[in-house]
Amino acid sequence: MAKSSRSKTSKAWLKEHFSDQWVAKAQAEGYRSRASFKLLEMNEKDRLFRPGMTVLDLGAAPGGWSQVAGRLMGSHGTVIASDILPMDALPDVAFIEGDFREDAIYEQILAALGDRKADLVMSDMAPNMSGNKGVDQPRAMYLAELALDMAERVLEPDGQFLVKVFQGEGFDEYRQLLLQRFHRVVSRKPAASRARSTEVYQLASGLK
Repeated sequence: MAKSSRSKTSKAWLKEHFSDQWVAKAQAEGYRSRASFKLLEMNEKDRLFRPGMTVLDLGAAPGGWSQVAGRLMGSHGTVIASDILPMDALPDVAFIEGDFREDAIYEQILAALGDRKADLVMSDMAPNMSGNKGVDQPRAMYLAELALDMAERVLEPDGQFLVKVFQGEGFDEYRQLLLQRFHRVVSRKPAASRARSTEVYQLASGLK
């Protein structure tokens, strides 16, 4: 892509971002990102959070989902967040910075959980998008697979796994994998998701 084309694309994205009603709503209500409203809507529909839960948030930065979990549960629950990127501190959220594919970070997450199993593992992870679907889609599916591996390791048998997946190559196979591993799998497309985005959330429950 030519430099001028990239510049135009960037300007268009910025214009869309700052005129976005969900971005404005996040700023007005003190949330870190528009993604917070995706989780709030899914919580309304699926009652994801309850007092006393242990929640693991993968790919948490900048903290929109962890912030929602912390606000909803406060001191009556445990939220452990992890990301390869830094994240500003949040009340009632323990943050582990690093790549959980590395043994040291993986062990830190397990240590933070201690003897507890997670009631909810959630992942809003996405790769840095290049605009090349042939590159971006496999990267996105790889992240979803990593999140599933972690969920299977740490979830309570009756826990829930919420993961962002992008429709495209590998999506159907991933959904079939979820159906093999969990008793129930439903798809969610929150209103705060951009209409043109192929993202769709999968909520799996009842680990087999």
